[in-house]
Amino acid sequence: MIVRTIATLTIGAFLTSAPAMPRMTIARLQYDGGGDWYANPSSLPNLLRAINERTTLRVEPTEARVTLMDDRLWDFPFVHLTGHGVVKFSDEEVGRLREYLLRGGFLHADDNYGLDESFRKEMARVFPDRPLVDVPLSHPIYHIVYDFPKGVPKIHEHDGKPARGFGIFIGDRLAVYYTYEADLGNGWEDQGTYTDPPELHEAALRMGINLFTYAVTSRPAS
Repeated sequence: MIVRTIATLTIGAFLTSAPAMPRMTIARLQYDGGGDWYANPSSLPNLLRAINERTTLRVEPTEARVTLMDDRLWDFPFVHLTGHGVVKFSDEEVGRLREYLLRGGFLHADDNYGLDESFRKEMARVFPDRPLVDVPLSHPIYHIVYDFPKGVPKIHEHDGKPARGFGIFIGDRLAVYYTYEADLGNGWEDQGTYTDPPELHEAALRMGINLFTYAVTSRPAS
């Protein structure tokens, strides 16, 4: 199977270059500010199941939950942030997130509607010299396992705006990937939770597999 072959090659390269294996699951980020960081409760378990079933990556079946000040933060190659409301970081958390990303961590933020303004404000504090930019359609995150020639798929409709994939790069590595007007998390939820058709649920899972695969295979050796 092509998907399994690609995943085998990419994770094989990671294993040979990295001296220590990070904990293979997705960590949901708990933050202050009043936003519902716990939104889409079935999303990450479903994505982890798809990663296990469709690739050779062996991941834990349950998500982790961390704050930026949690000592376990460094164990996870992939941190996921979502919600509808306000996200707010303390000065200490800003420094901690910057360090996590500079040390090879990957943050995926998924605007579940209403998160955009506060997330952009906080990321400007984390990296005042590294703006969020459109991730080029040629980037591996759109092709590493499944092919998305048009970029991030739009899963759930809100304002009629196109889905956008923004990023912050550290050198050539994409360290932050921000999905706006896409609602990947809704697509990862149990089918029937929303009225989105099954093909969009499938597209969301495929994009999520790309995100995780890229996160673990682009993580630099420490």
